[in-house]
Amino acid sequence: MLAIKNGKIILEKEIIQGKYLLVEDGRIAGISGSCPENCEVIDAKYNFVSPGFIDIHVHAAGGYDTMDESSESINEISKILARHGVTSFLPTTMTVAEEKIKNALKNVRYSMDNGTDGASVLGAHLEGPFLNVKKKGAHDEKYIREPDIDFFTDLIDGDFSVVKTVTIAPELNGALEFIEFIENKGITASLGHSDGTYDDVIKAVEHGATHSTHLYNAMTGLNHRAPGVVGAIFDSPITTEFIADGVHIHFAAIRTALKVKGCEKCSLITDAMKACDLGDGKYELGGLEVFVKNGEARLKDGTLAGSTLTLDRAVRNIIKNTNLSIAEAVSMATEVPAKVSRVADRKGSLKKGYDADIVIFDDNINIKTTIVGGKVVYK
Repeated sequence: MLAIKNGKIILEKEIIQGKYLLVEDGRIAGISGSCPENCEVIDAKYNFVSPGFIDIHVHAAGGYDTMDESSESINEISKILARHGVTSFLPTTMTVAEEKIKNALKNVRYSMDNGTDGASVLGAHLEGPFLNVKKKGAHDEKYIREPDIDFFTDLIDGDFSVVKTVTIAPELNGALEFIEFIENKGITASLGHSDGTYDDVIKAVEHGATHSTHLYNAMTGLNHRAPGVVGAIFDSPITTEFIADGVHIHFAAIRTALKVKGCEKCSLITDAMKACDLGDGKYELGGLEVFVKNGEARLKDGTLAGSTLTLDRAVRNIIKNTNLSIAEAVSMATEVPAKVSRVADRKGSLKKGYDADIVIFDDNINIKTTIVGGKVVYK
């Protein structure tokens, strides 16, 4: 058994001190006022003890990419993410040639089955190819296509459990049927890269869509006569996510979204690309050249191309730029992404019986220790 002492333990409704968080067989065994005998003890040194962060939208980090040839890249990404408090993630694909996506999904499946040396892999986030060309962002236009159930089933080789989330533009031909199909398979339909109308989104929600991809970015904005995708996200019960780096979205727009949706409907993501955890320079994303300057990743034409954000920094930015408490900001990187990726029955909380995915950090969200399934992967 493992016991964590001297921690400010972040629970769903409160932060408690003076207790031991107990871990046994890779799961949370409970919270106790005393330490059992013959226990391995980790001293949290009066730092916060939190559920591990979950990144549901991340392409790459440290020069490694989900779309690389080998599953070793996903393993390397997992180790980098763990240094930033992430204990599980969705490797996120790009709109590239069909064979490349198939290979990426095979690597995701391998990582799910065999584990990693860092953050665990929950499944893939398929971002593309079912996007609107008008809102393609950094996706390669020549591989964008309309939703097709047969194509998708072949793409994943009939393995519906390898994909957790699919980003889809709801206005495309066949989108509503596709959304119904994947939702019935237990896959989250996330609305994004869309030039759709308010009505397009509402119809998609009625057909089962439950989430939306990087709020404000690559979607029609809110206008008082044409509320667009943003307006429909605000006016519907679906969850959303944002890249809280101050580049993709102004923090005033984040504060507005939080007032409308509440932090319980908003997930923090990184949308990170290869330059994450590295420096400025020339990189690649989805086969396209990306130039990183002052931490901003852009295509040659100036289009934003992912971010260099890390999830610990995203939490820090939310605390600094909103009136949310540490616990509320942390919930946006734990509870909410767990719900979006449909693992809230075992992750995103320090409840008894949940996976022992734990992160210890100081008041400034500097990561001290990351624990995945009861095992220390970063210290």
